Amino acid sequence: MPEVKCSVANCEYWAQGNNCNAKTIMIEVDKHAEVGYDTEFATDFVDHQDRATSVRNTCCHTFEPKKSKSS
Repeated sequence: MPEVKCSVANCEYWAQGNNCNAKTIMIEVDKHAEVGYDTEFATDFVDHQDRATSVRNTCCHTFEPKKSKSS
């Protein structure tokens, strides 16, 4: 897997050095940013293809808020 950089430090998959340590990374175009791929229709992503006009038209769906550590 390629090295993936991420500066979203409150993501569960954020690792030291601004690295992403998620097993799978899902990236989508912004027009589908609100689509819930964690719902029953998540399999739609498998055959789903779009074209982005620039890097600014993409977003990461892998983000998961970091779980708080209980004391």
